[in-house]
Amino acid sequence: MSYRAGRRIQPAQVRAAAFRSRWRGLDPEEVYDYLGRLADELEHLRRAERVARTEAERFRQAMLHWQSRHYRCWFVDPSRPTPNRGRW
Repeated sequence: MSYRAGRRIQPAQVRAAAFRSRWRGLDPEEVYDYLGRLADELEHLRRAERVARTEAERFRQAMLHWQSRHYRCWFVDPSRPTPNRGRW
């Protein structure tokens, strides 16, 4: 299994990773347990990212809607004189 820059590793790829057993090597049970936890974390992060992107899109759409409704609204500062009264 290799990782290329710019491509995200998928949880299924982590779960499918295989390691060769060596004499005095890593404990395969510990390796696979760690990879399972890593895959679970990746799934959790992907779900959180999807939720955040959906929420951001919802806010963007709401802002566009608000802007289209209020594009002609002007803020009038009551403490400043208006130009039509001649007191600029």
